[in-house]
Amino acid sequence: MKIEIWSDIMCPFCYIGKRRFEQALEKFEGKDKVEIEWKSYLLSPEMVTDPTKNLHQFLAEHKGISLEEATEMNGYVAKMAADTGLEYNLDKAIAANSFNAHRMLHFAAEHGRQNEAKEALFKAYFTDGRNIDDAATLIEIAGSVGLDTEALGKAMGSEAYFQDVVMDIQEARNIGVRGVPFFVFNCKYAVSGAQEADAFLDVLQRSYGEWKTNAPLDIVEGDSCRVDGEC
Repeated sequence: MKIEIWSDIMCPFCYIGKRRFEQALEKFEGKDKVEIEWKSYLLSPEMVTDPTKNLHQFLAEHKGISLEEATEMNGYVAKMAADTGLEYNLDKAIAANSFNAHRMLHFAAEHGRQNEAKEALFKAYFTDGRNIDDAATLIEIAGSVGLDTEALGKAMGSEAYFQDVVMDIQEARNIGVRGVPFFVFNCKYAVSGAQEADAFLDVLQRSYGEWKTNAPLDIVEGDSCRVDGEC
């Protein structure tokens, strides 16, 4: 059963949504049958990374509010994160364009480590205050989850995965995504936002029941001739 999740690393509710979804998944009887694909989404595609600016300052400028108001808003989100078991240090989080981080996630997907890379990026951004638009930082994070750092370095120095990120964003527009996180279950059910774990569990069970009924045959492979004539 496939679940596609559109999110942005710089989205505080996306990390919270990820953790709540995982809490639901832990209670779900069919969790070993679930395939998760993380999809790219850019909340601030025109943002220019500024390592001297934290998220309080960015939010104040972005929304046209005072620094005190922005700090209070971020404090509310940090409390929500803490209640979910996450640590947000938004006073040191760097306002960074996430495009290159999404490219890294596509690289990770090709090597079977996308979920681990997603978690590491969220932690780097919200907890550790690292610059996720910096190639050296991305390569170090990739290495921490077992990815080939040399191969990623070559990819980041090229235009690799640019189109993959763009295609994810276009797909989001096509299906009507207006905000993230956005979870799509088997191309049929969708959950928008960082819902509580019970809400995710309900959709998981409903989707799984339908998927199980309509799933293809579980085939035991043996010697055979293929449709292309090879035997």
